Amino acid sequence: MADDYRFDGLTSRELAETLGLPHVELMESTTSTLDVAHRLASDGCRSGTLVIANHQTRGRGRSGKWSSAAGRGLWITLVERPVETSGLEVLALRVGLRAARALDRFAPEPVRLKWPNDLYIDERKLAGILIEARWREGRLDWVSIGVGVNVRAPDDMPLAAELDPGTQRLEVLADLIPSLRTAATCAGNLKPIELIEWNARDMARGRKCSAPARGTVEGISPEGELLVALADTVARFRSGSLVLDHR
Repeated sequence: MADDYRFDGLTSRELAETLGLPHVELMESTTSTLDVAHRLASDGCRSGTLVIANHQTRGRGRSGKWSSAAGRGLWITLVERPVETSGLEVLALRVGLRAARALDRFAPEPVRLKWPNDLYIDERKLAGILIEARWREGRLDWVSIGVGVNVRAPDDMPLAAELDPGTQRLEVLADLIPSLRTAATCAGNLKPIELIEWNARDMARGRKCSAPARGTVEGISPEGELLVALADTVARFRSGSLVLDHR
């Protein structure tokens, strides 16, 4: 970390004070904020530690590289040490729901969700989520919540979404961080109110898909499973990627 580097005018300490966090690790460039977060967590950093990079050279996503152009988005990982672990299986979905709420006011239309961890505006990807947990002697030690948001779409991704012109990264960050922290404290399966909100934002519900099976998407279960209607049954998927047919 460069001691003199500022993120949109603020130092690491000023960001921590502004966001109400114990520590912000601020970097001009790194491989992935997830890599840095795991290193800090293994060294004993406090819950609520945030890693921010202006640029990632090897940003990670479930399907591979996430384009992390310098100065054009939020490339962050939040370290949390939740005592209650019963919500871990649906944490990515909860983070998505709360992140969508936070991003709505900066977006040209309501943010939509795609199982298991992508946020969209119309048919263009706006943000991605990646959750990585680490265990020690059978107990959860920490969870790293990685989020990438296109504030301005990368030049090399013509199908990427972006937030409204003039949106400031610090404004988005100030709304987003409390949402992520709240999601990390939630226990148990998705609640009925969460499922209602997911269904309202679900870009896949009612659409044909070719993976993880060929059928019609029916939504998600309280356990976070993807529900796909097949010829004579409804299949449930806990993992994998959802590939939608073109409209």
